[in-house]
Formats: sequence, C-alpha cells, structure tokens
Amino acid sequence: MNIARHARLLTLAAWALTCAAGHAASQAPVAARQGMVVTAQHLATRVGVDVLRDGGNAIDAAVAVGYALAVVYPAAGNLGGGGFMTLQLADGRKAFLDFREKAPLAASADMYLDAQGQVIPGASTQGHGAVAVPGTVAGLEHARARWGSLPRAALLAPAIRYAQQGFVLEQGDADMFAGAAEALKRDPPSAAIFLDQGAPPAAGHRLVQKDLAATLERISQHGTAGFYQGPVGAAIVASSQAGKGFITQADLDQYRVRELKPVECTYRGYGVVSAPPPSSGGVALCQMLGILEGYPLQELGYRSAQAVHYQIEAMRHAYADRNHYLGDPDFVANPLQRLLDKAYAARIRAAIAPQRAGVSRDIKPGLAAHEGSNTTHYSIVDGQGNAVAVTYTLNDWFGAKVTAAGTGVLLNNEMDDFTAKPGVPNLYGLVQGQANAIAPGKRPLSSISPTILTRDGQPVLVLGTPGGSRIITMVLHTILNLVDYGMNVQEAVDAPRFHQQWLPETTAVENFALSPDTRKLLEDMGHRFSPPPPPGHLAAILIGAPALGGKPVGGQRFYGANDPRRGTGLALGY
Repeated sequence: MNIARHARLLTLAAWALTCAAGHAASQAPVAARQGMVVTAQHLATRVGVDVLRDGGNAIDAAVAVGYALAVVYPAAGNLGGGGFMTLQLADGRKAFLDFREKAPLAASADMYLDAQGQVIPGASTQGHGAVAVPGTVAGLEHARARWGSLPRAALLAPAIRYAQQGFVLEQGDADMFAGAAEALKRDPPSAAIFLDQGAPPAAGHRLVQKDLAATLERISQHGTAGFYQGPVGAAIVASSQAGKGFITQADLDQYRVRELKPVECTYRGYGVVSAPPPSSGGVALCQMLGILEGYPLQELGYRSAQAVHYQIEAMRHAYADRNHYLGDPDFVANPLQRLLDKAYAARIRAAIAPQRAGVSRDIKPGLAAHEGSNTTHYSIVDGQGNAVAVTYTLNDWFGAKVTAAGTGVLLNNEMDDFTAKPGVPNLYGLVQGQANAIAPGKRPLSSISPTILTRDGQPVLVLGTPGGSRIITMVLHTILNLVDYGMNVQEAVDAPRFHQQWLPETTAVENFALSPDTRKLLEDMGHRFSPPPPPGHLAAILIGAPALGGKPVGGQRFYGANDPRRGTGLALGY
C-alpha cells in the first residue's frame, strides 16, 4: 500500500469512527448485477428496486420513488415542491427536466418588504405566503410519459399503499420530525397528520396519511390534471387564500415543465453531464473542475495543504461568478460559453496565488445566493443502460410548514430562494443578488446538481445530494475523490468535506477533513475556517467496478453508496 493511500484511509477511518453509522471504516459499496437504487429512505429504495424487478426501466423507478418519498420522507420528498432530473438514456441521448417551482403571477420584487423597505422576518420562509407554484407532479408525469414504460397506476400504487395503510417510523424517520414539531403545531392540517397528540412521533409510530392517499389516487387516475385541477387544485387554492398566500387556479393551470439541454464539460478524460440554469450546479461544478484540471492534485496528495488551497480557491472564484451571473434563462442571459471555457478557467488559475488565500470581497462581482439545505436526492441505473439522477425539494425541512387542507400535500417555501432585498442576509445568513430578484412566473436560482459522469460516452457515475449552496461542492468532492484520489465509491461519499462559497469569507469544514498540521499551514496562508455545516445525504452509483479503473467484484455491474451522515437511506440493487 502506498503512503498516500495509507494516509487517506487513516483519515477516513478516524472520521468514520465518529459518524452516525458508527462504522470503524467505510463499508464496501453495495453491489448488484441488474440495477441499483440509492435514496434517503429505505422503503422508497425498495419501491424503486421492485419496479426494476418488475420490468420497469430507471425512469419508471425514478417516478415511483418520487411519489413514494412524498409519503415516507415528508421532510423533503414531496408533491408540493419541485426539482430537477438529469438523464442519460440507453441509446446515448442526454436530457434534463426542469420542474422547479415558479413565483406566483401575483408575485413582485418587493413582496416581502414592509412600508419602510425592510425585509419582513419570516414572510418568505413560513406560511402560505412563502409558497411557490409546485412542479413535482408535472415533472414526474412528464418523465413517465416521455421515457417510462409502465402504467401510471403501477408506479403510484406503492406510494398510495404507504399513505393509506401507513408505515412504521424507524429512528431516522422519527428524527426528521423533532426539529420541526413546534412549527408544524402552528398549522392544524399539518399537526393532525405529522404530530402524535401534539408531540413529534417516536420510532415505532405508524404514520398514516389518508388525505395524501386520496390525492395520489386522483393523480393515478387523472395524471397532472388530478393534482393541478379538480378537487386537489381547488383545495390548494382555497388553502392559499385562507392563509393569505398568492397561488391562484391560474398559477396551477399555467405551470409547465421545461426540457432543457444539460450542461456538459470534461474532466481528465471523463464527461460531466449536469444541471443547467435555473440551476447553477452544473455551471459552477464545471468551472471548478476546469480550474482544478490544471493542478496535479494526485501528486500533491489527498488533503495536502496545497491541494486543499487550490480547491478552496477554485470554489471561491466559481461561486463569485455563480452568484452574480446565473438565473432563470427566461429572465437572465446566462453567459455559459464564457463560464465553461477552459481558457477562462486558465485565467482564473493564473489569478490564484499558490501560497496565499484569496480575499472574497476583492473578487468581483457578485452577491452570494441561497438555497435551503433540506432537499433530497436519489440515483438510479438499470440493466438496459439508462441512468437517472433526481434532486427535488420543499426548500426548508418540511417546506413552509403548512399543508393544503384536505390534500395531505405539504407546501414548499421556495420563495425564500429569491432575493427579498439585495444585500440583506436571508434565513441562512447568506446575501442574495439582483439577478435572482422575484418576478411573476420566474423560477428561483438553485444549487441542485443531479450529475452523471461518463467515459467514452457511457455512464460510469450517477450522483447528487441535498445541502443547499453546498450541493455543488459535495458533488465536486465526490468526483475528485474518485478521479484524482482513487477511492471506491463508498469511500468517496464518506470522506469528510469542506465548503467555500465566496461569501462568507470563511470555509466550513467537517470534522476530520483537515489534520491539525494541514489546518495550520492553510491558516498561515490566510485561510479562515468555520464549524461544519449540517450534513448532506449524497447518493451515488458507480457503474462497472467499485472504483474508477478498478475491476468488477464477482461479475457485479453496479456499486451503490448511501451517505451515512443522516442515519437514513439505503443503497440496494438486484
């Protein structure tokens, strides 16, 4: 074993001793021959695997998992939110679905300001006034109709069953309710469903969601019309009006999914297929990879001070651009050609001092953007060669903490992803830019980054994660761990991370990400560090072998990695 790999494994082992899963070191990736599903909730993973076993393709499984997570992972899985889907199909076609939420038609740039022009605390984060027009059902139905192979009713049946009959909470499931209980208590429809006599439900509690089962039944029978029109649509509008929200039937009627061209780039011979605007994820990811491709990261060594310095500076510069230039392409001219140009990456490299940390406020232009941390991602591949990466969200944990009465549908607080007022920190202490200002029908800027890595045109890695603005750097770390540092996919997911987003100036660092010696060297360069952010939940699948360039184990084709940080989720294949 070489010295670099030995040091890396010691770092991983030290971190793993403290992780929630309690393992002494990274477990081996989960291996399978025919297909693989990785999600943040074990029942949803099993739903996806069952669909593959029954002859469905990866898109069918993705649709079924999306509906199932709305039932069994209500903190982030949803019908009342929105998201993105990156696909590479068996015939080589690449696609991207944008089913991001939209600002209501009654929205305005100053809708969350008081008469003095100050931001009204909580107005964009809790209650019906924070809700954007949901896109999840339209997105899942678009994917199913476009690329699926099984009937809608078959794909919704598991979600309906878990909603109607209930499911027993495990400890990881119960933990999601604890922090939101007080907010859910203030909304009677939410409290009636998600609390147990006013208290957060404990492990062993059976969560039954009858209203949600009826909503899912209507979708099963009528498709998108079963959600956006009819009794469900009317109930969403009535609930919004009663709660002084902005959504009308016209908002629901005009919602449309966008099928966009994915962002693509290359890194050390691998193709990267990721999310275009209104997500900033693919652009910022490709920009960081373009900068780092010019450095010999493998030779510098895993978590050496020099390698970490270059990675932090690549993040800093990419986020400065991301936060200024990018937005909804229907409203903002996104300079993708320039931002993705390797010559531009080379100019940024030339501006990075090898031994001195950059000063964020000296890197112009831009204002930092925001996105809630409590999203969920799932990755799916099938034996036919289809690969699907899906990230969808309510924005905050349990979204706006309100349920549309009579529907069981938790609603998002995605309006907080817009700029309430330039220069004013939002709920997460981040400052937002003018390009992301609120406008009727506009979709807020996102960091969601469902990504597929390819080699010779074939998918080799499917990945993504929740984590708000940290999503992009979590995906970056995983790719670097695999491509530059030779980790297997579970090691790459488990490895501790750090995150720099231009503003604030400090770099957030997970425990054991940096040794004391490395940290001191970086501080001497001028870097400043802050405590670890909330954990992500990265879901990754490597195709062909447990590590890039490795050999299959026992003829297995797919290798799944479930992030242990939140103590939930499951990687499972067949």
